Order: sequence, then structure tokens, then C-alpha cells
Amino acid sequence: MLPSLNKTSLSLFLIVSASNLNNMQALAFQTSLSSSRSIRSIRSIRSFHSISSTIRTSSASASASASASTRRMASTEAEAPTKQKEGPKVIPNDSAYDSVSMEDIVSLCKRRGFIFPSSEIYNGFAGFYDYGPLGSELKKNVKDSWWRHFVTRREDVVGLDSSIIHNPTTWKSSGHLDGFSDPMVDCKETKLRYRADQLFAAPIILTETSETIGWVCVQEANDADMVKEAKKMAKKYLKDSGHKGAEIDAFAFRDLTQVSEEEMACIPSPGSGEPTLTMPRDFNLMFQTNVGAMSDASSVAYLRPETAQGIFINFKNALGTSRAKIPFGIAQIGKAFRNEITPRNFIFRSREFEQMEVEYFIPPGDDVWQPFHEKWMQESKDYLVSVGLREDLMGWDVHEGDGLAHYARACTDITFRFPFGVQELMGIAARGNFDLTQHSEGSGKALDYFDDATKEKYIPHCIEPSLGVDRLILALICSAYAEDEVGGEKRNFLKFHPSIAPVKVSVLPLVKNKEALVKVARELYESLSLRWNVAWDATGAVGRRYRRADEVGTPFCITVDFETIEDDAGVTIRDRDTTEQIRLPIDEVIPYLSKKIDGY
Repeated sequence: MLPSLNKTSLSLFLIVSASNLNNMQALAFQTSLSSSRSIRSIRSIRSFHSISSTIRTSSASASASASASTRRMASTEAEAPTKQKEGPKVIPNDSAYDSVSMEDIVSLCKRRGFIFPSSEIYNGFAGFYDYGPLGSELKKNVKDSWWRHFVTRREDVVGLDSSIIHNPTTWKSSGHLDGFSDPMVDCKETKLRYRADQLFAAPIILTETSETIGWVCVQEANDADMVKEAKKMAKKYLKDSGHKGAEIDAFAFRDLTQVSEEEMACIPSPGSGEPTLTMPRDFNLMFQTNVGAMSDASSVAYLRPETAQGIFINFKNALGTSRAKIPFGIAQIGKAFRNEITPRNFIFRSREFEQMEVEYFIPPGDDVWQPFHEKWMQESKDYLVSVGLREDLMGWDVHEGDGLAHYARACTDITFRFPFGVQELMGIAARGNFDLTQHSEGSGKALDYFDDATKEKYIPHCIEPSLGVDRLILALICSAYAEDEVGGEKRNFLKFHPSIAPVKVSVLPLVKNKEALVKVARELYESLSLRWNVAWDATGAVGRRYRRADEVGTPFCITVDFETIEDDAGVTIRDRDTTEQIRLPIDEVIPYLSKKIDGY
């Protein structure tokens, strides 16, 4: 039997009978402020909801009834339960990344728990970083994704995890002891050291007379920042030399490995502002340590500067135990260490980093390597795009001439436009058989392969797709950075691909003081946690909780509300990017999310 209703309450009842419970609660609360016969409690509201459910059920009986397992919440149309609920109007800011600085990215990473400076309580340690709660999850997801793509889902690639410290002769044979170095210059006044190929000098040439009156020297950055800094230095030099306001030619930058000794005598140091730089000299990048109780020449060893050599020295072991046949690959993810002269640009160039590499072994022959090289180039790019890298920020850089290693037949980099400029992200090299040949000669052990099909014995060549975990994470964070306007309100969020997002789902009980509602939400949370990293957030308004999830890149939010427990109407799933919501029965939540997150 219907309770007696005055005119105001009846209007309210007709509105909420076609709406969901959340909207009804809001309307009832507002009406209670003005109505002379206000609704006294949430219990009254639930009573109205119960009545409206009865009326809807009666009305629906005239047509085909929808089962609870297929109800979808979205619109205020009770007769169209499968229509999804559109969120507020979203206006994306497609140019947001163009104005982002590296300082913005570093600040974001620290503020949201992705990456911290190592040993920060002791003022940090240059070139070393720690991954925080979200960063460690992101890093694990990236590595797992790469491993699944290039190892688990392929029949022709096997895995390896070699030690960080090898027999020191390994590095003698590979050439690292003699040639693994970077060109370095010293400032004789400030005692600072710089990588010579990361300092760029240009003459200051008067346009009117073509006279060179001095030099500028800037550190590597994106083109605009380098020109800006050079103009600032040139302006000061022109003023000091009595040429204030004079017009000068465009800067023709060269790195310091390309300047003569006479030119170096005129080039100012970034540290002192005077020509106090030394000529470039080689600096070996390997970290040296001692193994065992003795600290003499016999105990000297090195932390590996790359993971590739661990693969080459295990070639025979992996080949024999996996019963593989060429062409086949050996993959490895692992730490590497390089004593960088000037670590910079956050985790892009650090002294401790992680690599993901495949050495893909192929038969010899000039007509063999090119198709494999091109195939790995395309597969590498496809993978990067599949995990959320923005294709419009990617490019190709083909190494030629002096830019190609002496043993390599070809090398092409996949580049990425970071806030500090376009830089190498991943390299795909055709290395020939240099490494296996060197280790065979250095160890005295045969590292050849007998081909049953051709009856030939040869030392295999290899294609090497090499990718830095830390560089990829930085590129993914840059790609994910997004701004838009939602319902007239500006929103900053991270648009991670669901497969690598550190938190996949955030479970939000509508209220935290309703035991039955919280119980359902906790059960769902615990069920989802068996598969993915899931967050629980029961504090604050739902809209505010949505924003918290958006900020860390959580792709989906699930709200458990009164309809979930009273109407058996399932839960609401909100999409981060579109803010649209759908309602699904609880038993359909995992299959739905699995398709969205894992792709199956």
C-alpha cells in the first residue's frame, strides 16, 4: 500500500522512480530543505526506492522482462538497461605535453610515489634512483609485459638470467676493458667533468663583417633550449666586447669531440665561463670491484656494463638444453652499471639501470640478416605502441658511417621525444658474429653451430633488439601525461595503458558505514586482488575518489552502491579516459576487466 504523499513529495517520487538510487538520494536531500513535509531519513528514501522498483517491475511486465544478469545501468530509461551512462563532457587538451618540462615530470614522479632520488635523507647520490610504491608496480608490469611478448608467446626465444659479475676475461674478450669509454673534458678551474659529446660549442659570428669574435658553449638539451641558452651567453659576450646590439649569424653547434685544439682554447667552460676546458680524453665506464678476501690485481672484477655478454657466453648452454635450432633467440632482463661522467635527465641516463635484450641468432650471409633486422624493427615498434607509447612522439634514427660500431652491419634506433629533446629509446642492431667469435677465441671453446638442414658448421650472426627498462618507463610516463576538461573542470591525469598501469582497479563503496554494502565491496576487492593490483578507497566523496584514481593512472573504478545490495543490480564501472559508466552484474566484472586489461 502506498504511503500518503503531498504534492511536493509526489513530484519527487515521480522523478526518482525513473532514476538510480544515487541521484534519488541527492534529489531527496535537496527537496527536504524546502518541503514543509520533508523526508526525515535515508530510510524514507529507500522506501520510495522500493515503491519505484515495484512500479517499474509492473510496467515492464507488459513487455519482455530483462533478467538481473543482463541489466546495464546507464540511462534514466528503465526500458533500456543496456545503454551505458555517459559521463560529463570531456574536452581533451591535445597539446598538454608540448608545454611539459622535465622538472614537471620529475616532480610528478616523486609526488605520486613513482620514483625518488636514492638516499634522499643523505642528500641523494647522483645517478641513482629508487622506485616507490607505484613505480615498482609499473616497473614490474613493464618487465612482465616485455617478457610475455618476446619470450612466453614465442616458440623461438628462450630466457636467461646471468650473473652481474662475470669472469674478468669476459670483458677483455668483448673489448670493454680497452674500448668501453666516453670522451671526457675537465674544467681546470672548477674541477668539474663533462662528457665531451654532450657539450656543444658554436662561434659568435658578426653578420655584418663575418668576423668570429668569440664562442658559446652549452650542455645538450632540446634545440630550443640550447639556442635560448646560447643567445643569453652571446648577448653578454657582445656587451662585454663592445658589440652590444650587433646582429649575429645563427649558431652552428658542434660537440667538443669535433673541435680543434686551437678552437678549444677559445671555448668557455660551462662551469667557469672562461676557456678552461681540457681536450677530450677517454674515460672507462665500468665499475671496478674486488672479489674475495684479497684486494690486489688478481681479485679485480667488474659490474657488468651490459647484459648482452652474459647471453653470448651462455650460447652453448642455452642452445643445448633448450634443443633450439637457428634461427632462435635468448632473452634477458637484468641490471647493468655504468660510471657515467655526467648522469642527467633523471632516469634517462643513470649509473644503475636495467636492460631488456634479445640476442637473436641467425645464419651468416649478406642476404640473410636484412629481413631479420627489418622484422625485429617492426616487432619492436609494435610492442612499444601496444603498451601505450605515443606513436606521434616516436621516430627512427639510422646509424651510418662513424655512428655505426665497427663490428655492426646495421643499427637503427627507435627514438622518443622527451621534454629535453629527441633521444634514443631502443636500438635494433645487426651485430654480425663479432661477439661469439671474440669469446670463442678468448676462451678457447668452440661456439659454432652445426646446421642439420644445410650440413654446414658456422658461427651464427645475431640481431640485437635492446631496450632500457628505465628509459621505457620514463617514455611511458611522458606518453601517459594528459590534461582535459571534464564538465568544465580541469583534470590532470595519467593515461596508462591498462596492461601496464600500476593499479588496475579502484574499488569504491558508496558509503563506509553500511555493513552490508561494505561487505559486498570487500568481497569484490579481495576477488579482484587475486588477479591484479587493486586499490581500496572508502574515504571522501565519490567524485574526489575518482580524481585520486585518475591521478595515478588507474583505468577503472568500481562503485558499490545501494542498488548493488538492495536491487541486485550489480556494480558501476567507470572508465578513466571517457568517464563513462556501465553497470554490470558482479559475476560479469572479472571477465569484462580481463578483456580490457589482459586482452583476453
